[in-house]
Amino acid sequence: MRILISNDDGIDAPGLKAIQEIARQLSDDVWTIAPEVNHSGAGHSLSLREPLRMRQLDERTYAVRGTPTDCVIMGVRHLMPDNRPDLILSGVNMGQNLAEDLTYSGTVAAAFEGTLIGIRGIALSQALGIGGTSRGPDWQTCVTHAPDIIRKLIALEWPAYTLYNVNFPDCAPDEVQGIQVTSQGRRDQEVLKIDERLDTWGTPYYWLGYQSKRSNVDVGTDLRAIYDGHISVTPLTMNLTATDMLDGTKKAFE
Repeated sequence: MRILISNDDGIDAPGLKAIQEIARQLSDDVWTIAPEVNHSGAGHSLSLREPLRMRQLDERTYAVRGTPTDCVIMGVRHLMPDNRPDLILSGVNMGQNLAEDLTYSGTVAAAFEGTLIGIRGIALSQALGIGGTSRGPDWQTCVTHAPDIIRKLIALEWPAYTLYNVNFPDCAPDEVQGIQVTSQGRRDQEVLKIDERLDTWGTPYYWLGYQSKRSNVDVGTDLRAIYDGHISVTPLTMNLTATDMLDGTKKAFE
């Protein structure tokens, strides 16, 4: 099995080393193509207004000055066009990708791109700071539990245009409470914040960031699973059609 690894935290991210360790428990044919710099929050974006530059670090490791989506495209369509990967693993992201995070996440986007190309994709994230406290990312949690989860997922039949989003709780490996198959949740409060500052000339500038707030969410969602110390495994689809609105919209135009 040929595995392509990417991420959004960049080629030097500690989570990339974690996912390389995970992938090597599954295959001897592992390739890494990751952004040259951090692209957190890039979503499923392409670099269309500037050229892509790619730097080779070793026989199967490359850094691309572009987005996670660019990295997958370069890996599949340029470096391996005649022997495509069988699986794309994205991550391990430093911080959870839950609920509405999925629309912003470059980690999930790399798995999205694999899905569009026709290659199975799994996004992996290590939760951090849930509830406002954290010891820092315990990468051994995902390294310990991810290989068996991935083996079980790739043994399944996957419908077209589907992928998986896997999040690991902010705890030690032996503190994990189990694995839950979940749906995408929705936070019940605003977590994005705008931090206004002044530069040396007194001109304001702004940083977007996240506040660590715990939502009151339903059982069965990705958020609740991580809050309760479980690994969250969420099947996703690329089909964005709101099927429950089709009939009503059709009637409006009859």
